[in-house]
Amino acid sequence: MTFALHNLKPAKGAVRRRRRVGRGHGSGRGTYSGRGMKGQRARTGGRNRLRQKGIRQMLLAQPKLGGFRSLRPKAAVVNLETLERVFPARATVNPKALLERGLVSRGVPIKILSVGELTKALTVAGCSVSKAAKAKIVAAGGTVNENVERRR
Repeated sequence: MTFALHNLKPAKGAVRRRRRVGRGHGSGRGTYSGRGMKGQRARTGGRNRLRQKGIRQMLLAQPKLGGFRSLRPKAAVVNLETLERVFPARATVNPKALLERGLVSRGVPIKILSVGELTKALTVAGCSVSKAAKAKIVAAGGTVNENVERRR
């Protein structure tokens, strides 16, 4: 069968019959016509502007945003076990060297933490170092030069 204007029909279930309200008890929607008994919503125009409040009330009804988000970027964390694995003995660990090895991304402050053990003597420069990490680096025969620019 070919499609033509005279034989086009909507898809099955796409068309619903109109609800005939207020046409007697037998219709199922007689008497109060589905509006319940009395009250603002039973009246003509009763559903309009029910939720409209003053702007102050609308603002007060908004959920409050808690918390705090700092504008300062979070430091990239590098552990001593990573330095042990990636750098040879007597190497200099600085942001450029860490960036070349793919341990940090550009423009992010770096902090070295004391997770893991260190057996090699490394020179750490230009990175923040935790107290425990500094102690482990010095104990392994390395040095820490903490000249980090801190912007306030």
